[in-house]
Amino acid sequence: MFPTPPPPPLAPTGAVIPVSLLNRLARDRLESGFPLCWVSGEVSNLTRAASGHVYFSLKDASAQVRCVMFRQRAQLLGWRLELGQHIEARVLVTLYEARGDFQLTVEAARKAGLGNLYERYLRLKEKLAGEGLFAEQDKRALPAFPAAIGVITSLQAAALRDVLTTLRRRAPQVRVVIYPTPVQGEGAGAQIAAAIRSASERQECDVLIVCRGGGSLEDLWAFNDEELARAIRASRIPVLTGVGHETDFTIADLAADRRAPTPTAAAEIAAPERAALLARLNDSRLVLRRQMRQHFDQRLQHLDWLAHRLQHPAGSLARQRDQLLNLQRRLDGGLTQAGVRGRNALSSLTSRLLLARPDPRRTTRRLEALAGTLRRQWEKSANERTSDLVRIAASLAQLNPHAVLARGYSIVTDESGNIIRDSTALEPNERITVSFHRGRAEACVISVKDLNPTSSADG
Repeated sequence: MFPTPPPPPLAPTGAVIPVSLLNRLARDRLESGFPLCWVSGEVSNLTRAASGHVYFSLKDASAQVRCVMFRQRAQLLGWRLELGQHIEARVLVTLYEARGDFQLTVEAARKAGLGNLYERYLRLKEKLAGEGLFAEQDKRALPAFPAAIGVITSLQAAALRDVLTTLRRRAPQVRVVIYPTPVQGEGAGAQIAAAIRSASERQECDVLIVCRGGGSLEDLWAFNDEELARAIRASRIPVLTGVGHETDFTIADLAADRRAPTPTAAAEIAAPERAALLARLNDSRLVLRRQMRQHFDQRLQHLDWLAHRLQHPAGSLARQRDQLLNLQRRLDGGLTQAGVRGRNALSSLTSRLLLARPDPRRTTRRLEALAGTLRRQWEKSANERTSDLVRIAASLAQLNPHAVLARGYSIVTDESGNIIRDSTALEPNERITVSFHRGRAEACVISVKDLNPTSSADG
């Protein structure tokens, strides 16, 4: 069951509508009522237009429906639609308004049954990759100069002829061992795996080529076998695959130590070209000969130099005696100069010591003079500090409030001890304290008068 979205609005009941509007409303109903879906059937009535669009019908035993695949989709298909093919198409259900024809717009298509095969391929690929069967670090390098190459394929396969022709042309010196096995059909994958195990046990080859020519996914399905992939990884001989065409990738290609795009390319990779090897060998021979000649020339030159240096032992002894006498003279001269320098340095230090030695009498006179200066400075500083102290004491005496009280003044405070500076701050019958130069008296306010003329005028 497909989910049914809200239908587009219809024309009012009883209204007369044109055919074009009817077809447009029907098309909108179809496209909104059917999401993209897969439809299977047999291709018939196939027509390819000059525009690149492909028109055909899909049919089964009891019905058929018209289909169109536009040019952009047809170009991306990757294979050619043919009459009688059974396909599965991803379609949009619609209506061609110009003729009122019910049709399917094909977005993608695949051959019937290939979808399941491809899903099986993807599942097996994901499983083996998760096990690390395709890890690059586990793959082995192919031998650079194989003495024997094993070929695993069918004796009737065109790929075998291509491989043998390429090996005969490139490397006729290499021995070829053929392990015949079916490469298509039921059980072919297991038989290819058995051939790999047999070659690995016999150990008569340096590298194995597993190859087959091109074909459809069903034709190459034997190389998507799990047993075959595990046999390739378990082989003690490096395995090179050349299956199908360049665009064909199988599980065997992923498991192999190296993949070639075609069987011929596999043969070219496995066997180095004999002519190129001979050319390299000749170049190496020329380089070796040139290096040997240079080495001999250098050794002869070195021998000439050694012969030139070779002298009679008496001459060598005389030269060493002269060197010894020269060193003795230099040693005697050096000792004499060192003694003179030492005596001069000692005389200079003695003079400096005499000049630097202290005179006790001069030092005593200097200490006495410094003591007198220190005493006079101390007496002067003490007199200055005494005068400052007397002056500060006189200033403090003048600022002492008791000295003011001694001149006849007094201090009035309220019951909280706050000094009264203004008579207006007092109330009649309020108790006050009057402090004199000597003693104090408790009093009670009889009346309050403000002697400030400005305040009286305001009152």
